[in-house]
Amino acid sequence: MESIWQKTSQPVSKPTLTGDISTEIAIIGGGLTGILTAHYLTGAGREVTVLEARRVGSGQTGHTTAKITAQHGLCYAQLLKQHGEETARAYAAANLQAVTLYRQLVDSLSIPCDFEEAPSFLYTCRDAGALTAEAEAYRVLGLDGGLTTETGLPFPVAGALRLDGQARFHPLKFLYRLAAPLRIYEHTRVLTVQDGTLTTEHGAVHAEKVVFACHFPFVNHPGYYFMRMHQERSYCIAVQGAQPLEGTYLGIDEDGLSFRQAGKFLLVGGGTHRTGDNRQGGQFANLEARAQEFWPECKIAARWSAQDCMPMDGIPYIGAFSSETPNWFVATGFQKWGMTSAMAAARLLTAQIQGEPAESGTLFSPQRFRPSASAAQLFRDTAEAARGISRTAFGLPRAVADALPPGHGGIVSVQGEKLGVYKAKNGDTFAIDPRCPHLGCQLEWNPDSLSWECPCHGSRFDYRGRLLDGPAQSGLACEKG
Repeated sequence: MESIWQKTSQPVSKPTLTGDISTEIAIIGGGLTGILTAHYLTGAGREVTVLEARRVGSGQTGHTTAKITAQHGLCYAQLLKQHGEETARAYAAANLQAVTLYRQLVDSLSIPCDFEEAPSFLYTCRDAGALTAEAEAYRVLGLDGGLTTETGLPFPVAGALRLDGQARFHPLKFLYRLAAPLRIYEHTRVLTVQDGTLTTEHGAVHAEKVVFACHFPFVNHPGYYFMRMHQERSYCIAVQGAQPLEGTYLGIDEDGLSFRQAGKFLLVGGGTHRTGDNRQGGQFANLEARAQEFWPECKIAARWSAQDCMPMDGIPYIGAFSSETPNWFVATGFQKWGMTSAMAAARLLTAQIQGEPAESGTLFSPQRFRPSASAAQLFRDTAEAARGISRTAFGLPRAVADALPPGHGGIVSVQGEKLGVYKAKNGDTFAIDPRCPHLGCQLEWNPDSLSWECPCHGSRFDYRGRLLDGPAQSGLACEKG
C-alpha cells in the first residue's frame, strides 16, 4: 500500500552495487537517518557510501505522518520523574534543535518539500490529569506551550497541551533532494557485517567505519538490540473533503487519533498495536469509519501503515554500537518520533565520527543502563518473546489450506505440519514456513497489511514470504498452489 508521500513524489534512481568497493564510511539504510547522516558527513569532507536494501525512502520514512516536533507524547513528565531534570532538558534541547535544523536545511538548499510551521497538540477527550502533569513539566523545562481546550478538531476535548514553533513537511520530497548528490547503492541488502567488511548479494564493501541506520539493527551480537526493543505498528489514511486543521494532533487516550494536514489531504492515524498482534484486523476500517463520522462526504485517497522501534526506557539508542566494536555506530529506537530523532541522530553521529563533543552528552548512549527505567519493560518484552517462541499453532477451524476463504490467511495444520497460508481473492494459495528466520518465533497473520509478522522482534514478510522489515535478513520459503 502506497502512502500519500509515495503517491505524490518522484523517487531518485540509484544503481545497484556490482563488485567489491572500498569507502571511508558505510551507512546501512537509505531512509531519513541514513541520508541526513550521509549529507552532514559528506559536507564535512568524508567519503560516504549508503547501502539501501530496496529504494531510497521505501522503509519507515515513506510511511510516516511526517510531524517535526519535540512534543513526543507524554514524555517530559516521565523523563523528569525517571531520569531527572538534566536528562529531560537535554532531550528537549536535542529535539528542538532538530526542528530548527530542518528549517535551516530547507531554507539554505531551497528544498520544495511543503515545509510549514504548525503548532503541535496533545489532546484527551476524557481526563486531563496527565496533560496537567505534562504541562507542569513544560513549565520546569521552559517549553513554549500551555493547556487549552481550543484545538480546531471536529469534536470537543477535555483538554489539550499546545507546543508552538513545530513543523510538518513532505518527507520524501525532502529526502530525494538530499539523496540526489550522494553515493548510494539501491537494491543492495547488507547480509553480514564483520569488522569493516559488509557482505551483500552483489559484492563486498570495505569500510573504516560502519553506521547502522536501518531501523532495527540486524546484528544480534554484540549489542543485543533485539533484547532491548520491541516493535509496534500503526495505521494511517489520507482523507479528501475534510475540514483543514491548523496544527498537528495526537490523542493520548487509548483510542486516540492522530491528525495533520498535508496540502489538500488530512491524515488520520491510529490503531497502534505490538507487531504480530493484529490477527482480527479492522484497523483501516476503524479509521475510515471515524473519518466518515466527522466528515460524512469525505473520500479515502490512500492508506498505509508504519512500524516503530520501542526502546525500554523511552530514549533512542544513538552512538557507538557496542564497546566491542569501536568503529560501528547505530541509530535506532525512535518510537513514534522518527523525524526529529533522525535529525538528532545525524548530528550526533556526525559529531562522534568527527571526534567532536556532542551537545547531548551521554543521553542517547546505547551503552547506558538504567535499571529503574528499564527493568519492567525488559520483563514484558522478554515474556512476550518467550511466548512467541513457545507458541503452539492451534490451527484454523478449517484444517487444510483449501478450506480458507478467499482473501484470508492464517496458521493451518496440514498433515501434522504448521504452515502459514494465504488464499488470494483469485483463489491462489501461498504457503510459507511460519518460523521467523531471525530467532525462530512463530509468525502471525496481519489481515490489514496482508503480511506475516513476528511478535517477538517485529520482522515482517509479505504473503509471498518476501522480507518487508527486519531484524530478519532473509525471506521465507514459499509454495504457490
